[in-house]
Amino acid sequence: MDDLLRKLAPISKEAWTAIDEEAKKHLTVSLGGRRIVDFIGPQGWTFSAVETGRVQSIEVQPEPGVTAAIRRVLPLVELRAPFELSRRELENIARGSRDPDLEPVRAAAQSIALAEDRAIFYGYPAAGITGLFEASAENTLTLTHDYQKYPLVVSEGLAKLHANGVGGPYALALGPDCYKGLTGTATSGGYPVLEHVQRLINGSVFWAPGVRGALIASLRGGDFELVVGRDLSIGYEEHSTSTVRLYLQESLTFRVLSPEAAVPLVYR
Repeated sequence: MDDLLRKLAPISKEAWTAIDEEAKKHLTVSLGGRRIVDFIGPQGWTFSAVETGRVQSIEVQPEPGVTAAIRRVLPLVELRAPFELSRRELENIARGSRDPDLEPVRAAAQSIALAEDRAIFYGYPAAGITGLFEASAENTLTLTHDYQKYPLVVSEGLAKLHANGVGGPYALALGPDCYKGLTGTATSGGYPVLEHVQRLINGSVFWAPGVRGALIASLRGGDFELVVGRDLSIGYEEHSTSTVRLYLQESLTFRVLSPEAAVPLVYR
């Protein structure tokens, strides 16, 4: 049986299509981390851990003259964001409604996207994940709220990557404050600062709601891995006479293979 149990939900084919499209629309905008990491997967729901290629010695010998070591793996963490929809709204979709209230889908999509991005950028210690900002802390540069000076910081960050022998192309992930500040600031000559930054990066510059500050990273590949078992999917949990309870779910882990390939930009 499909463990998502979608066939058991009192939801029409038309309503399922509307729900999936609404989730995809918001996930596409909100998932910033996937734009700078290698996406490995989906490996399937039964995929549980990533081999690290390392072992840890066990002090207790199984037998005199015999040593032992346990292989170290990075387990996947399951993320789930539940939400409820009105059965009346779902029935309206089947009747041809083009403006159903799917706000709970949007809220769940944004929540789980933020959880994934926070794991990529800031880690999730309880799940054994170290994020980019911690792993690349030695490369950190300081930001100010004077956005006219932003190109100088970006230039310094690119120079640091070059000095580390890290090639391009490059990307710049902008947190909400940085994105707002850059889009609303111009140089003394009236030239938009964001366009200046885009010319410096000569690559992808994008909004990343899970970031506090910004991050410059190489897109050459092989430096950061997001390993996904099940990619973001919607499943059925239960229903009453008035609502249907669903959830967004994924399984993942993340690892930084080359800390020198990212430069965190943080406010002090």
